[in-house]
Amino acid sequence: MKVLSDLPEKKWQRLLSEPLLHFIVVGVVLFGAYRLLTPAPEGAADQQKINLTKDDVRQLAVTWLAQGRPAPTPDEMRSLMDQKVTEEILFREAVSLGLDRDDEIIKRRLAQKMDFLAADLAKLDEPDNAKLKEWYSKHSDRFALAPHLSFRHLYFSFDKHGDATRDAAVAAIPTISGKPAGSPEVASIADPFMFRNYYGDATPEQMAKEFGPDFAQALFTLKPGSWQGPVQSGYGWHLIWVDSIESGRVPAFEEVAPAVKSAWLDERYEEVKSNALKEMRSRYIVTLPTVTADDLQNLEAPAGARAQIELSAQ
Repeated sequence: MKVLSDLPEKKWQRLLSEPLLHFIVVGVVLFGAYRLLTPAPEGAADQQKINLTKDDVRQLAVTWLAQGRPAPTPDEMRSLMDQKVTEEILFREAVSLGLDRDDEIIKRRLAQKMDFLAADLAKLDEPDNAKLKEWYSKHSDRFALAPHLSFRHLYFSFDKHGDATRDAAVAAIPTISGKPAGSPEVASIADPFMFRNYYGDATPEQMAKEFGPDFAQALFTLKPGSWQGPVQSGYGWHLIWVDSIESGRVPAFEEVAPAVKSAWLDERYEEVKSNALKEMRSRYIVTLPTVTADDLQNLEAPAGARAQIELSAQ
C-alpha cells in the first residue's frame, strides 16, 4: 500500500479506474465466495479413501484357493490386501492422468462388461413354465428333430467296374435276396469301402456331407427290411438295406424343456442388449465418414501388429 500512496494522485485515480483491475478484484471476490459457499464434491472427498470390506477380503481368499493353493496365512492375507490396495491406487492414478482414454484394450474390456451386464439383466427375468410353453408354441420349428435312419450298404466301385458299375450292383440283388443282411457271404459280393458299411441314426445332413445330397435324398425314400437300389453316390453305386427309419417331428415341450429355456434366455439377452444399445445410442450424435473403395487401397498393418500375427502363426 505504501507504493500506491507514493503514486501521484492522478496516476492513483487512473489506476483505480482501470477496467482490468475491476475485473481482477471481482474475479477474486467471486472465486472466494464460491469456495466458501460450495462444498467440495463428495466424490472428490472420497477420492483418497480406499475401504476394503470383509466381502473384498473373502473374494481375495476365494481367488487364492481357486488357484489350487492351501488356505492363506494371516501374513499372506495381509500381502493380498496390500496388493489390492496398490492395484486400486494405480487404477485411480491412471484414470486421473487420463490413461484410460483412447486405449483400445480398455474400451474393449469395458464394452465387454456392459455386455455381461445385459446378460445378467436378462437372467433376472426368470421364465415360468407357462411363459416357456407360450414361447415354444411360436418357435417349435427351431426344435424340430430331423428324420434319421439306420442302414447298411454294399458298395460297387467305379474303379473296378467302370461303366458297368450299376449293372454289377443290379446283378447282385438276386444273389443276396433272402440272406441275412449282415452275413459275411453278402458282404463278400461288394467292393471294399473306405468308410463304414453300417450307419446308425444317420440324418440327411450327415449323409449329404458323406455321400452327396442326391444320395441322401434317395436314401430317405427307401423302406426298411429289404435290399433296395442301386443308389448312386460320388464314389459309385450302392445297394441299401434299411434297418429302421423315423420321420422328422416336432418334439413335445417336455422333451426339450431345458433347451427351450436356454433359447428363451438367449433371445431375452439379445432383446435386453438391443434395447439398451438403442437407448444409449439415442443420447449420442454419431457422424460417420463416407468410405469408398479407394480409401481401402494400399492398407498396411502397423509393424507391431504384423509381428504379433507372425508369432501367432508360429
